Amino acid sequence: MGRYIGPKNKIARRFGVNLGLKTNAAKVARRLNQRPGVHGKSRRRGSLSSYGKQLLEKQKAKYMYGIREGQLRRYVREANRMEGNSGINLQQILEMRLDNVIYRLGFAVTRAQARQFVSHGMFTLNDRKMNIPSHIVKPGDEIKLKENKAKKTVFENITEKLSKTEAPSWLRVDPAKKTGKVLHKPSNADFDRIFDVKLIIEYYSSR
Repeated sequence: MGRYIGPKNKIARRFGVNLGLKTNAAKVARRLNQRPGVHGKSRRRGSLSSYGKQLLEKQKAKYMYGIREGQLRRYVREANRMEGNSGINLQQILEMRLDNVIYRLGFAVTRAQARQFVSHGMFTLNDRKMNIPSHIVKPGDEIKLKENKAKKTVFENITEKLSKTEAPSWLRVDPAKKTGKVLHKPSNADFDRIFDVKLIIEYYSSR
């Protein structure tokens, strides 16, 4: 199954939480409590089984980061092989995808847009061409918007936009140079509490 390309608001309403798929957060929030479909207003969110809860959290992560089932399964496998807490390891892997880093730095308004920017070769990584959105960055890596791409309409006033962006503690952005740097791996305090990573680990551990 490929990546979902349908209406993004339906996804947020299905889970009852804003996954950052749309640029207008206020518009998304107005209908979060209404499930999608003709009976959305009257449908209640019933209790879920343990499997149902695990599946729900897994789906949230997939839609939020725009990844496929196979990718998430590989990330979980890698997180389990790494030293330390598997849940924290998994979230670090997801956050340190290049497309997510560009989104976090403020170059893109959604992860989907950031993924498109990377695929179209608009950024360099350590002064080298990089067009793989799923590439996992490392501490010390520097991401830069190409000079010839900065002239595009989509990056109009990008310096001003970056100066207003509050980058997470593990990233640093330089608006004047249109660059971002990975200072260190994100810590547990840096993660959004959108999904329960423990339930995701449990889901794949039992299969």
